[in-house]
Amino acid sequence: MNLAAATNESLAHTSNVLIYSSMAVYTLAFFAHIAEWVLGSRSKVGRTAAALSGPAAGASAPAVVTQAGSTAVLERPKVVTRSAAGTRDVPDGPGAAGGTFKGDLWGRIAVSLTVVAFAVEAGGVITRALSVQRAPWANMYEFSITFSTVAVGSYLVLLALKKNVRWIGLPLVTTVLLDLGIAVTTLYTDSDQLVPALHSYWLWIHVSTAIICGAVFYLGAVGTVLYLFRDSYENKLASGGTPGKFAASVMERLPSASSLDKFAYRINAAVFPLWTFTIIAGAIWAGDAWGRYWGWDPKEVWSFITWVAYAAYLHARATAGWKGRKAAYLALVAFACWLFNYYGVNIFVTGLHSYAGV
Repeated sequence: MNLAAATNESLAHTSNVLIYSSMAVYTLAFFAHIAEWVLGSRSKVGRTAAALSGPAAGASAPAVVTQAGSTAVLERPKVVTRSAAGTRDVPDGPGAAGGTFKGDLWGRIAVSLTVVAFAVEAGGVITRALSVQRAPWANMYEFSITFSTVAVGSYLVLLALKKNVRWIGLPLVTTVLLDLGIAVTTLYTDSDQLVPALHSYWLWIHVSTAIICGAVFYLGAVGTVLYLFRDSYENKLASGGTPGKFAASVMERLPSASSLDKFAYRINAAVFPLWTFTIIAGAIWAGDAWGRYWGWDPKEVWSFITWVAYAAYLHARATAGWKGRKAAYLALVAFACWLFNYYGVNIFVTGLHSYAGV
């Protein structure tokens, strides 16, 4: 074995160690997020205080009025957001921490561990690329570890921008652990060189944008699912129903249905143009590699179906009669199409995109 081959093998081994190490840290982050939810306050006092004074409320400082030589501090007005259907004014919940010190402490620990795990996993992706001296997404294993890295990175960027998204932490870390578990146990493929059709700079452009789109679409799907649960919860309260204690404990700490609906819509709308570019870039690459821009290959077909589904969602979301739950169902159908395009087409359908196996 020559020196270059030995170096590449060592880098591949290092990549595997880093991926497994990131899974261990993500597991710690998972338990920290659980502690955040369990130990966070469930009391009405804690929720109200957080809604009125916490950073998630987005309210300004208390109003100060001077009367007859004395200063009176007025209570800050409750900040509300209007639901998608325009029928309810509901304040955002205080988040998983419940507005308490203990819950917030565990939440910060969870985020810190997620940052560490992200850095370790990113190191695993980079060393995987160095071991084969190419883009680290030529097969399903490499796509999966890169996808989860980008998903976590997108979440951390939103946190760095001071967005109220820490409620995504638990479902995100859970999904990342599932994704990496499947990757290392079922999808793992030894480092290898590319087939001739993939030797193109379009690999960096087309597949990287597909990964980014999938990661952001995932965040939108999480927001959509939670919107449906929170909307049902608000509807039950509005109709005089009494939700269970567990449902109340979880739902009352999430953003309002209106806020979740807006979050999912803005996320999907923001990344949809990039998905359009991804399909166009894939067509250009197909023209270079196979001599035709479109050949109704299963991957091409399902990429287009996914595009149509998200286009239908965005159109429905802008149509008065389809706002709210109907549009949310369309968003979940669209994300399901994206998932099938990745897992189903790659594993169960034979086509030109099956060159990498798993």
